[in-house]
Amino acid sequence: MPDGTGLPPGSGTASQGAAIYAHKCATCHGRTGTEGPFDRLVGREPRVGFPFGRDPRFVKTLGNYWPYATTLYDYVNRAMPLNAPGSLTPGEVYSLVGFLLWRNDIVADSAVMTSQTLPRVIMPARNRFVLDNRRGGPEIR
Repeated sequence: MPDGTGLPPGSGTASQGAAIYAHKCATCHGRTGTEGPFDRLVGREPRVGFPFGRDPRFVKTLGNYWPYATTLYDYVNRAMPLNAPGSLTPGEVYSLVGFLLWRNDIVADSAVMTSQTLPRVIMPARNRFVLDNRRGGPEIR
């Protein structure tokens, strides 16, 4: 959840994540997260506006499109790496998330990602999305 509900204990830093990224992620996403062959992970342009539906020149990345850092944790935890999804430890996931957030100029390279700090990260596109505040029950059909 965006508020961190469900995040496991653990911690990681960008520097720890750099080594993990090089070993487990660079083959698919490029050495710097911009080369591919799969999705580009790094990029903040455009820093102003939100033209993705109108201008195909802009690629959706973690730094310009994703609304919550906790979503990044969830996705990496469940789906990555492609050849062994779900194989990363919580510490590895926190480290990778810290590295990717740092590469996107969202957190400092010294930031420690934990279940308490990750939900406090303000993603650049956070205010571009509507929070789904449904709780389940009779209002859901």
